[in-house]
Amino acid sequence: MTRLSDEEAIELLKHGDILELGKQANEVRQKFHPGNTVTFIVDRNINYTNVCINECRFCAFFRPEHHKDAYLLPMETILQKVKETQEAGGTQIMLQGGLHPSLPFDYYINMISTIKNAYPDIVIHSFSPAEILHFAKISGKSIKYVLSELHSAGLASLPGGGAEILVDRVRKMVSPKKIMTDDWLNVMKTAHSIGMESTATMVLGLGETIEERIEHMRRIRELQDETSGFRAFIMWTFQPGNTKLGGNKFSSWEYLKTLAVARLYFDNISHIQGSWVTQGQQIGQITLAFGADDLGSIMLEENVVRAAGTAYQMSIEKMVRTIQTADKQAAQRDTEYNIIRRF
Repeated sequence: MTRLSDEEAIELLKHGDILELGKQANEVRQKFHPGNTVTFIVDRNINYTNVCINECRFCAFFRPEHHKDAYLLPMETILQKVKETQEAGGTQIMLQGGLHPSLPFDYYINMISTIKNAYPDIVIHSFSPAEILHFAKISGKSIKYVLSELHSAGLASLPGGGAEILVDRVRKMVSPKKIMTDDWLNVMKTAHSIGMESTATMVLGLGETIEERIEHMRRIRELQDETSGFRAFIMWTFQPGNTKLGGNKFSSWEYLKTLAVARLYFDNISHIQGSWVTQGQQIGQITLAFGADDLGSIMLEENVVRAAGTAYQMSIEKMVRTIQTADKQAAQRDTEYNIIRRF
C-alpha cells in the first residue's frame, strides 16, 4: 500500500464518502490488528492542581494561583487515589495539572518516587510536553535532564496532551501562552531518544482548517518516521462549554470522517483510539467501524472535559458491553498495549 499524501488526505476529508472511508480504514485496522479484538485500559486521571499560568481559551478547568477555587492536592490524597485505582483493577495513572508558578521541580520528582515506592506495580503515564517544558524552565535544566530525572524516579511514558492542533496559527489563537508546535515535537523527540515512549493527540474544532488538520498529522508522522516512539494516535473534539473560546460542538459525522482518514494516513502508528469521552458511548462504538482498535480508558476520574460541561460515565461492564455489541472481543490492556485479560 502506497503512503497517503497530504493532498490525497485533504481530498478525502473534503470530498470522501464517509462509508467508503470507514470501510477502507477498517481494512487498514485489520492489517495492523488481525482479528476482532478491541482493547481498553483501566486508569485514573489525577488532576493534582488546577492552578495554571497558561490560561488557554479552550480550557474550563484552570484557575489563577490565588483564586478561591484554586487547589493543590495533598500527597496523602494522591496516594489514596492511586490505592483506589489499584483496588478497582486499574494499572495506570495519569497525573495532569496546570503549570503551577510556585512549585519547584523537586516537587514532581518527589511525587513520582513517593507513588512508585508505595505502589510499584502502577504505571505512571503522565506530564504532557507543556508540563515538561515548564519543569525545564523552573529548574533551569535541559529537557533531556528533566525527562531523565523523571524517568529515573518512575515516570514510564508521556501522554500526548497539549498537542491540540500542531500549527502555530491555531495555537496563537487559542492558547497564546502555551508551547508552540516545535516545542511540543522537540519534547517528544527527546523523550523517545531516551527510550521513553508516548502517545500523540489531536483536538478537533479549534478553528483549524482541513489543511491544518493534515499538517498536524504530517508533523507527527514525520517524527514517528524518525523515532518510532508513538504508541498510539488519539483524537477528540473541543468541548466549548464554560470556556472563553466558546463556539459550537464539532459534529460526530466530521469526527468519524477525520478518524478514518487518520487510520489511512498513519501507516507508521499501530494504534488508533476512538473517543467516547467527548463523543458519548454510541459514537465511541461506531469508531470501531472507522479504524479504531482501542477505546482508551474507562477513566475512574476525569475533571478537565467535565469542567467544560461534558460528562459521560463508563464502567468496565459498560465498556465490555459496548465492544461486544459491536461484534468485537473486549480485552483489557496495559499502557504498552499488552493484553491483561479477555472478556
